[in-house]
Amino acid sequence: SGCSGTSADSEHLYSITHNIRLIEGGRYLKLPKVGVMRARQHKTIPDDWKLKSATVEHLKSGGYTATILFEYETQAPEPVRPVHIVGLDYASHGLYVSSDGEQADYPRFYRQMEPRLMREQRRLSHMVKGSGNWVKQKRRIAKLAAKVRNQRADFLHKTANRLAARYDCVGVEDLDMKDMSQSLALGKSTMDNGYGMFRTMLAYKLERQGKQLVTVDRFYPSSQLCSDCGYRNKDTKNLYIREWTCPDCGVWHDRDVNAATNIMHETRRLVQE
Repeated sequence: SGCSGTSADSEHLYSITHNIRLIEGGRYLKLPKVGVMRARQHKTIPDDWKLKSATVEHLKSGGYTATILFEYETQAPEPVRPVHIVGLDYASHGLYVSSDGEQADYPRFYRQMEPRLMREQRRLSHMVKGSGNWVKQKRRIAKLAAKVRNQRADFLHKTANRLAARYDCVGVEDLDMKDMSQSLALGKSTMDNGYGMFRTMLAYKLERQGKQLVTVDRFYPSSQLCSDCGYRNKDTKNLYIREWTCPDCGVWHDRDVNAATNIMHETRRLVQE
């Protein structure tokens, strides 16, 4: 949960005799030596959870974040028999396209903020390093960057929650996101959409419900195979081909939906094995 107050840049505090407490349903956080501070709690904490410790961090943007550790009893969920399976084909601009034809439509938060960030960076470059105005400008830029991170995380959490609630099993490609982020053409979009973070979120949200995330081998030719008859069209290696008709069975394909459907088929095969 996020909070505001006064603390060191990063300090770990242990809960002794309830000296760390959430008050009034999480509206306030009590910390030793600091006192009671207003807090913004990101999720509801059940009454039977035992608060163990808190780590308070002073952010570059000027705010404070308290990461709180709780202890509680849990049981492993019963495994869900995968009936409703979906495949996700990675899309650098929109995050993914699913085998059901759904597009994530990621809003590209960094791209939206980029002109403003560049403008503020130019202002910073004209200031005297270490001056009061320079420090204020650095904090202003940090706040804009933090806003982008928060918007991205919020969107990815909600999208992952929706998929985890709707499907028993989700299939994704085993992509090297670090390598893709270094691409001159797609690097910024890859860093912007946070697909690696999204896969991590999706994996643990599914696992909590007894469901699973299946990773398909990165060399599986999902974009080249006809999802209807299995014909392999090597011409589709060209990324500029966004739709094609199978020479063998005559079925028309949207490139991304076809790839996602093939990922779904391969996921079903791997699960059955």
